[in-house]
Amino acid sequence: MPTHFPTITLLITHYNRSRSLERLLQAFQQQDISFGDIVVSDDGSKPEHQERLKQIAPAYGFRLITTPQNRGLGNNINKGQDAVTSPYTLYVQEDFDPKPGYAEHLTDAIEIMDERADVDVVRFYAYFKYPYLKPFRKGFSEMVFKIWYPGYRKFHVYSDHPHLRRTSFFQKFGRYAEGLKGDRTEFLMNLSFIKKKGKAMFYEDFKGLFDQLNTSDEPSTMTNTRSDLKQSNNPVIVLIRAIYRNVKHTWEVLF
Repeated sequence: MPTHFPTITLLITHYNRSRSLERLLQAFQQQDISFGDIVVSDDGSKPEHQERLKQIAPAYGFRLITTPQNRGLGNNINKGQDAVTSPYTLYVQEDFDPKPGYAEHLTDAIEIMDERADVDVVRFYAYFKYPYLKPFRKGFSEMVFKIWYPGYRKFHVYSDHPHLRRTSFFQKFGRYAEGLKGDRTEFLMNLSFIKKKGKAMFYEDFKGLFDQLNTSDEPSTMTNTRSDLKQSNNPVIVLIRAIYRNVKHTWEVLF
């Protein structure tokens, strides 16, 4: 059964992964999910990918926002969001695909946001379950942040993984930092979200709505620059790292 979301713009950020982008758009089409608008924000991809985007744009009905050179994640999201005019934005990076039945959960999410003016974001995917959740309805829970709660994972309130947000997001939380590595750009927005008392809903089956797909011909464009210490599974190092993150992030939130 076709499902149309006239008040939502699908915003997709893209860089050198035109096949992945097309697969994502096909997944929405196959589920008969359509939107008021679709914006693809490209971050200065190679000519062959830009050409492919231009070729498929008419078939999928998206507006292509480009830049002459790569300017990073922050700029790519900023210019894409600037092009959105609908009340809501569904933000998805090109390497995610919605699983079957997604329309039902997106309908639930927008009903929550229509009902709850205090909710800024509804999150659909995460690498781990947020530790402090207050059940709401239909699998969604309110994320509860208190600075005194234990553990550094409490700081991960915002994420650039697939989520629905109000298009007025920048007015409350500011724009994404530009010229920085992607993980730092994301964390600075997360910090702003916490400081300005953003409120988010979290789908508890956090890997049940989207698949993150990295194929061999179009692998992840995020290069791994983390040191061995940051990735070590040694129990002592893991404990020290957790304590350090908790202290560091507490300081950043408070000061």
